[in-house]
Amino acid sequence: MSRAGSAWPAAGLALALLLTTGGGAGAQVANWPSERPPRPLAAREVKFPPYAMKTLPNGLQVIAVSHHEQPAVSLRLLIRAGGAQDPEQKPGVAALAAALLDQGTSTRSAEQIAQTIDSIGGVIGSGSGADLSFVNAVVMKDSLDVALDLVSDIARNAAFVPREVELQRKQMLSGLTVSYEDPDYLAGVVFERLVYGFHPYGRPSGGTPESLASITREDLVAFHKAWFGANNAILAIVGDVSAQEAFAGVERAFGDWGRSSSTAEKPPVQPPPPTRRLVIIDRPGSVQTEIRAGHPALPRQHPDFLPLDLAMKILGGEGGNRLHRVLRSERGLTYGASADLRARRDAGSIVADTDTRSESTAEALRLLVDEMWRLRRQRVSERELGDAQAYLTGSFPLTIETPGAIALQVLNAVFFGLDLQELQNYRERVNAVTVDDIQRVASTYLHPDRLSIVLVGDASRFQKELAGVGFDQVDRIPASELDLSSPTLRRAPRTGRLEPATIGPAPAAGGIAFRPVVARAPLDPATLPASDGTRALIDRVVRGKGGIEKLKSIRTVRAVTDVTVAAPGGRVTIPTTITVRYPGGFRVDADTPAGHVVQVFDSGTYWIRDARGVNVAPEGAADSIRGQVQRDSLALLIALSEGRVKATRGQDVTVDGRPMPALVADLDAAGPLTLVVHPDTGLIVRGLYSAHGGQMEEMFSDYRDMQGLQVAFSVSVRHPTLPPMTRVIRQFEYNVPLDAALFARPD
Repeated sequence: MSRAGSAWPAAGLALALLLTTGGGAGAQVANWPSERPPRPLAAREVKFPPYAMKTLPNGLQVIAVSHHEQPAVSLRLLIRAGGAQDPEQKPGVAALAAALLDQGTSTRSAEQIAQTIDSIGGVIGSGSGADLSFVNAVVMKDSLDVALDLVSDIARNAAFVPREVELQRKQMLSGLTVSYEDPDYLAGVVFERLVYGFHPYGRPSGGTPESLASITREDLVAFHKAWFGANNAILAIVGDVSAQEAFAGVERAFGDWGRSSSTAEKPPVQPPPPTRRLVIIDRPGSVQTEIRAGHPALPRQHPDFLPLDLAMKILGGEGGNRLHRVLRSERGLTYGASADLRARRDAGSIVADTDTRSESTAEALRLLVDEMWRLRRQRVSERELGDAQAYLTGSFPLTIETPGAIALQVLNAVFFGLDLQELQNYRERVNAVTVDDIQRVASTYLHPDRLSIVLVGDASRFQKELAGVGFDQVDRIPASELDLSSPTLRRAPRTGRLEPATIGPAPAAGGIAFRPVVARAPLDPATLPASDGTRALIDRVVRGKGGIEKLKSIRTVRAVTDVTVAAPGGRVTIPTTITVRYPGGFRVDADTPAGHVVQVFDSGTYWIRDARGVNVAPEGAADSIRGQVQRDSLALLIALSEGRVKATRGQDVTVDGRPMPALVADLDAAGPLTLVVHPDTGLIVRGLYSAHGGQMEEMFSDYRDMQGLQVAFSVSVRHPTLPPMTRVIRQFEYNVPLDAALFARPD
């Protein structure tokens, strides 16, 4: 593989070493770990308990599930109204109303409610979400009638006592004060705002300090009257009770509940389409950065929800989690990373999240987005899918162990309009998903070129590095100026910021309009048309690297690196030292699982020393190494500058939504090499070429100035059939004395 972005072909030689010594996908060496982790235990049989459904004359849907393992009963009442139904200018009404449900009714004070539930050894609570409000209770079987009466009273007769309203308002405002100091909270609410714009899901369901202060008791009463009614509610009763007992109790306690006034079926409001935007919430002094990246996705009832959910498990969830492996296990950039498919009634979202040290923000973001691209472009392995399926099917019994858990599953199914039979055959449906299904939904519903990205941290520590990894359009907002209700997200007029392009139609309800973006697709460099500007682009790349005089001054290079590659026993990190003597000497020393290996290319000959002794490489392997050496950036850029290697200006390549110029170098036997150049810095951000039966793609980041020479300290390598690989430099130096014996073949 080329070292298009650094000073030498280290990653390419290291991968060649692995392939020639048996460390690649198609071979094993004697001492290589070959044992796989133990397989999951056989799934035990799971029987969903029997259930019955009934709709009362007033429209209340009731589900009764008999579960006699414990003498307890769980009651869960859902109202189909939450933060999404808040008045447009007053987010937080649903949250405040729900929090007050158990704080006094027309017949009981807050103290009397607490005393009643305590006297029967039960628990009760209320709350809200984006799409719903709820009242939950758990009691012993012999107190079922008391619990039904109490839940009915709380849901139907909320008093919204002024004293309790003010007390709850103060508590929520106090909570927001704390939350606005929490980077995790800020990242979450700003992400929702970017993804959904002014769709109801984009409003903070917990309100803002301004909106909470403006909510009146009349607002709460109006919300309750509009949405709290039997025809807009679902009640699940699960536990040590028969269906007949449950239905009789519900008819007694809820049979005369009236209907709500605002439940006429309305077409769901569509969220805005995925739109590329990167916002920094600047918190000076922060030592780490919260990262969120994603876009709108499928509503819960969509038929592709399950395969897309499995795809997200592979990307960043239980049973898979490529993000955790790359960001934590391989690179040590974070304690954890994840990706999730969030379900809501009318829409959903894909979100990947992590946190990292301030100085590694750009690198972590680049790797996170690259993994999203890889999931979209490359088929997952059968093993990855199998692991994700094993987790979901193996953990499913835990979700129906208790009455409360069963009630939650049943209510979710009914609330989202799903067939309850799907709970019965959940395992079968999960195991029926194929690798082709994962590839289809990832390529259809995952859009890494149109991500909403939020970074919460100290912008001075990482903003300058973002352009070098492909994120040049940035909106920086001081945390003190954040206003979630503003189209600009700012409390004060914006000045001195990088404005996104507003080409195309005027902004819609989703917010600011942006430059249309083009999805990045694999390229065949041989088909790229030539255009004007080749000479200027070559000069730009040479200047970005350090200038022609600097390049010509370099005679030797020594670098100590860690090369991490997938292997049969899991990811393996190989300490590797690369030594280069220009113009034609390249040496790689690697401590592989099979022992210490040395490979040398010197003036056209290639030899290798390992446990088998010293041997000349086969002609095919030698040709491959010669190709890697031809792609070494120092010698190549000098040759391009002097006209000894032909090049053309290729078609621009869109990287993360931004067109970037491409330079196509003709390397004769090694084939064409496409160098994708960042237009601002002149640094090479991608290298594309054909190798091993497919297109090799190298992604360069973490450029550092080494006494005038720009060196990429991090590179990720992807190929359709070879294991993914990363390389990180630990020590780099050049123009150091080298012993000529390093390149001489021993007898």
